Order: sequence, then C-alpha cells, then structure tokens
Amino acid sequence: MKVLVADAIDQEGIDKLEDVAEVVVDTSITPEELKNTIKEYDGIAIRSRTKMTAEIIEAADKLKIIARAGVGVDNVDLEAATKKGIMVVNAPESTSVTVAEHTMGLMLSVARKISIADKSTKSGQWEKKLFKGIELKGKTLGVIGMGRIGSQVVSRCKAFDMGAIAYDPYLPPEVAKNMGVELTDLDTVLKNADVITIHVPLTPETNHLISTEQFEIMRENCIIINCARGGIIDEDALYVALKENKIGGAALDVYENEPPEESKLMELDNIVCTPHIAASTNEAQKGAAIIIADEIADLFKGKTPNNILNMPRMDNTDFKDSGKYLDLCEKLGGFISQSINGTIKEVSVIYGGEISKLSNKEIFTRTVLQGILNPILSSPVTVVNAPAVAESRGVQVTEGIRNEGKGYESFIKVVGKTESDEFSAEGTVLYEPKILKVNGYWVDVKPEGHMFIARYKDVPGTIGTVGTKLGEANINVGIMQIGRDTIGGNAVMILTVDHEIPENVLKELSELENVHDAVKIVL
Repeated sequence: MKVLVADAIDQEGIDKLEDVAEVVVDTSITPEELKNTIKEYDGIAIRSRTKMTAEIIEAADKLKIIARAGVGVDNVDLEAATKKGIMVVNAPESTSVTVAEHTMGLMLSVARKISIADKSTKSGQWEKKLFKGIELKGKTLGVIGMGRIGSQVVSRCKAFDMGAIAYDPYLPPEVAKNMGVELTDLDTVLKNADVITIHVPLTPETNHLISTEQFEIMRENCIIINCARGGIIDEDALYVALKENKIGGAALDVYENEPPEESKLMELDNIVCTPHIAASTNEAQKGAAIIIADEIADLFKGKTPNNILNMPRMDNTDFKDSGKYLDLCEKLGGFISQSINGTIKEVSVIYGGEISKLSNKEIFTRTVLQGILNPILSSPVTVVNAPAVAESRGVQVTEGIRNEGKGYESFIKVVGKTESDEFSAEGTVLYEPKILKVNGYWVDVKPEGHMFIARYKDVPGTIGTVGTKLGEANINVGIMQIGRDTIGGNAVMILTVDHEIPENVLKELSELENVHDAVKIVL
C-alpha cells in the first residue's frame, strides 16, 4: 500500500502510517502534479490546502481513502468520491476542545480589553482608565448551535458562573436540559444574552443569520463571537453596530473572505480578530494526525474506520437502481428537514413495491436520516453515524413496508413529526429521483437546486401574488407544482427557482394573506 501525505500533519501520524504503508510526504504538491500522480496511491492524507476535486478524484484509479486531518471537508468533492467508491474520513473530535478554548480566549480578550491594552502598553502607554472591562460571572451566555463545540463552551462558561441559554431548533428540550442550558428561540437569545457565541454550519439558512435586524435587538454591552464559519455574521452590519456602539464588542476567527483584505472591521478597537486559528493547537493537530492515520490503517487492515463521511455506493445486483434510490432517500430527508416547522422528534420511513421486499433496507433508512440531519448540524452526518446522531437528539425512527407500489415499481415515503407539525414526502425513481406526493398532495418534483414551498389556502389570486413578489425580487421561477385537496381547501405550492430567495422576500411571502407558512430549501 502507498499513501501520499499532501499537507503538513504531525510526525506521529506519519510514523503510524509508515507501520502499514509506504509513505510519500509532499506538502507542496501542485494540483496538476497531484492529478498526474494520484493514480499511484492507495490513500491520501490532507488538511485544507489540498483540493480533492472531481477531476483529481477521477484520475485516482487505485485510491481507496481520502483522510482529512480536521473537521471540514469543503475541499473534497464527496459526490465524486462516493461515485468512484473512495471512502472519505475526517477527525471531527480532534478540534472540539481546541475551538471551545479559543472561543473562551476571545471572550475574555473582548470582555477585559486585553488585545487593545496589550497594544497600548507595548507602545509605551499606561492608560489604565481606558481599559475597564466586565466580569463574566453572573452574565448570560447565548449559544447559537449546541453541537460538539457549543456544548464544550457551555461547560467552560459554567466554571465562570455564567448562565446559559441556547438556540438550536433541532435539539430536543430534554437533551438541552441535560447539557445545562435553557432552550429558546433566536430572538430571545439575542435580546437576553450578554455574550453570544456561534457554532453552526454555514448554509443558505444561516448565511447572514446575524445582520442589522439582529444587532438592533441585542443588549448595548453584548459581545458576539464567531469561531464557526465566515458569512454567518453580516460583516457590514457588524461594522455599523460596532462603529455606532450598538453592542459592546465582537471577536472573529472566521470571515466572509479569507484573508479579510481591506475589511473595515480592522479599523476598530472594539473587535478582536484572529486568522482562522481556532483549531490550531499542537494537541489538536497531533490528535487529528493520529486519528486519520488510524483510520487509514484500519481500512488497509480490513477493518471499518470510525469517521466515514460517505458510503461508497457500489452496484447492488439485488435491487435495480439502488444508487438512484439512495440519492432519492437523501433528497427526501433533506426535503423534510428543511420544510417542517419545529424540532423533529419522529421519523417514519415506509417502503412500497419491490424495494419493500429487500431483506435489509437499513442502508436506505440510514441515508434518509443522513439527509435529514446534515442540513442542521455543523459536523458531517454519514450513513455510518446517522442512527447514533438521531438517537442522541431524541429522534425516534421507525421503518414500515407496503407490498403495493402505488402504481410504481418501488416508492419510498418519509414522514417527519414535531410537537406542532407533520410533513411527508413520497418519491420514486423514474430515470431520476422524483417526489410524487407532498403531505398527501400529488405533485411531480425533481428534488434539486433552490426551491420554495408554501402551504396555503386555495383561493384565487394567491399563486399570482406569490409570483409577483418573486418577480419584484428578480427571482425567476423555473418550475411550479401545485397540489390541493379540494377547490378552496388547503394546498401546497412547490417552486424551483433560479436563485436563492432573500430572507426579507421569504418573510413577505410567509406573511401573505392565505399563506400558512413558507420556506426555502436547497437540495
């Protein structure tokens, strides 16, 4: 076996790899060189520098595993790797503590004005009166996203005698209670927290999650910290809030553009900025290197790695179009997750027709859960860990069968339930994945791209008003599907649009007369 180490990792990880394979270390390899030589390797270890594009993956004739020494896999084309049968793994647990500790460091730096006091003192000044800070004791921590890192930050803030409230629409209240936080909505967190820390992924839903409207309702002395992903905070709005002293301070480790060249934020004294180093400690880098070395070694020894991010989809001779049905499962899960109101507590997956006759349908159910959970969590959810992640979040999963296929060779129905809502979608494969029913209404939807879903009362003018609003926002509608129970009754509208719908437009649509709710999704 032969492994390429394409980015710098700790030597201990390289030593472990050398126990199971021939190791080549080339941390300056160019994309063109990688494309020309990747065919020689059975495995590759990378960090964030090396980009495993579809073109490079296509040239990887022997490659069995791509190992990312860290959490994010934005630099790996997962779909291309999956189709090629290449396993992708990462080291998600390696940086949780490190990022949480960096968050605490930024929190203290802003609260006690450590950064600007350091600059002042080193310049020969002694300006004690300018640097009066605040205590963390007795303050309220507001956490946006209670995943691995968010929960670590909470536990550390408890040692500072801070209270904690959190916004995580996908976390059951009983689980939050066990973590020591009070679960609430986003506005309540923004209005009541003295310190706000962000730990969610960057998605269409979280892009500019914190902008002008949100800064307006924060406390005057509030401190906001982002060690998650750039773009979650609208940096132009943050600049105005800091410049006009609408909030007490901010700290960023991530930016909308990296490096943040010519950013006006760098002119301000009430913000602390670090260069995306929250995960950069000796311990974290060593831990990540050891984890991925063990993952590669396990695969080469015939064992199953722990942190698989994809499940290579091989041809299933027992079931026609199994790969396309796996795609359908993931799309159905994502469709439900982004459409339903509230925290999902129950998921039912019902199989009909030929697929219901398979003796083991677990891979399909796992893929549905992967589709449901991935849009809402910061750490990647895979078919391997999806059931465990669902269980940890209090989601009950049931599987059922119907012998008949509703006129189709096979179909899959997914039902999601929250305390206040229920949403279902049914689909099949007709040359490609299709959604046939939504909440019991017949439709014909190709689940991909930017989409808009509205549940509304079927009265004249509603469809036209929605179209007009989108047109005014320069949003072009590609495909429209309408399903209804009776004339003048309840109905569902599903649109495929050319571009993402801005939040302000979505809000206007959801507030239209006769529209019960409206959401945008990306598949």
